[in-house]
Amino acid sequence: MRVGIGYDVHPLTPGRRLVLGGIDIPFNKGLDGWSDADVLTHAIIDALLGAAALGDIGSHFPPGEPQYKDISSLALLERTRDKLLAHGWQIVNVDATIVAEKPKLGDFIDPMRQQVSQTLGIAPSQVSLKASTSAQLGFVGREEGMAACVVALIEGVSS
Repeated sequence: MRVGIGYDVHPLTPGRRLVLGGIDIPFNKGLDGWSDADVLTHAIIDALLGAAALGDIGSHFPPGEPQYKDISSLALLERTRDKLLAHGWQIVNVDATIVAEKPKLGDFIDPMRQQVSQTLGIAPSQVSLKASTSAQLGFVGREEGMAACVVALIEGVSS
């Protein structure tokens, strides 16, 4: 068994849609990035890749590469799942926290859990997702961006 930690941040900007865990969240700003900038999914990808000692999201899906421009991060998560399986790993569980002052995310937690679990091919009970604020401190507190922190557990597949 191995544990991986993932962390990601993205700035908020007007004129972009807000996507978290593959779910569109109604808000007047979205996260800025080369892909859809789904900070939660990016942190999950990094946690999984880290647990398997397979590098990080940037080494597999580099920003600036045309094929990743505005791509759904769920497609990248699916590819990450496949990479783990190809290297003999299966996902045991994912535990994630999104840090954002606004919007309130409580109504979107279950749909995000469902989407992430479906994409990873695991049960929703294997995906824990929480939302928190930064108590109005720092860039998150000033509503300039969002962050996500993830821990993932994987285990080797028996042959």
